[in-house]
Amino acid sequence: MKRRKQHDHEEHIDETWLIPYADLLTLLLALFIVLFASSQVDQKKFDEIASSLSSAFNGGESFFEPSAIIPLDDEMPNQRENKRHDQASDTEQLEKFQQETIDLENLKQELDQYIASNELSTELETGLDNEQLKIIIRDNALYTSGSAEVKPEAQNLAVAISDMLSDYPEYEIVVAGHTDDVPINTAEFPSNWELSAKRALNFMKILLQNEELGPDRISSVAYGEQRPIATNRTTEGRAANRRVEVSIIRTIQEVPDSTVDVENQG
Repeated sequence: MKRRKQHDHEEHIDETWLIPYADLLTLLLALFIVLFASSQVDQKKFDEIASSLSSAFNGGESFFEPSAIIPLDDEMPNQRENKRHDQASDTEQLEKFQQETIDLENLKQELDQYIASNELSTELETGLDNEQLKIIIRDNALYTSGSAEVKPEAQNLAVAISDMLSDYPEYEIVVAGHTDDVPINTAEFPSNWELSAKRALNFMKILLQNEELGPDRISSVAYGEQRPIATNRTTEGRAANRRVEVSIIRTIQEVPDSTVDVENQG
């Protein structure tokens, strides 16, 4: 009997199904990525992912290729450190601002008590805001009409103010002279500029007689009629505009993310 030759035939598994299966997985991955990106508020990231997917399916460079990865990891620690530093600085500024507010409120109370005890409420007033503590002195409390010489009885007021200011050496002090809009033209004062300048300077000189007030922290300025606080059309308004203002300036005037609000008090 002839032995029939047996030929071993290798059985090959049909793997053509892997191609559509791989395509299905790719589409599912793309779907989940798009859904994830769509759930985010950042429209820029969504646009980048959509563009990347479109490029990948069309044979272009994908957003997910190593050459296209944005190196954020190296920058993020620095950004976090800078953010912590900024927050710490803002907190420090806010605390200092609040401490200044307490200091200036205490000084304001001292001034208000002096004004009340000496019955000077019609001639002096104080106001505190986020920039300064301001003492407003009507000109009739300090000078005679058309003069820049401080009245003898008003010099006690200047001395009392200087004594209170000497307890707060960290603040700059600015003495400002103001007039109404009535023109003046004398040999000594050709205009309201000269009058307001000399009045502020003379008052500042009395403040500086207190040796505890360093000359490096005090200055005078003249505004003439240029910064009225009332109308110049009435007698009362012009009287309010003729004044000397002593401003105690905050060292910090802008506080980030601060809800501190200091109301003006007269």
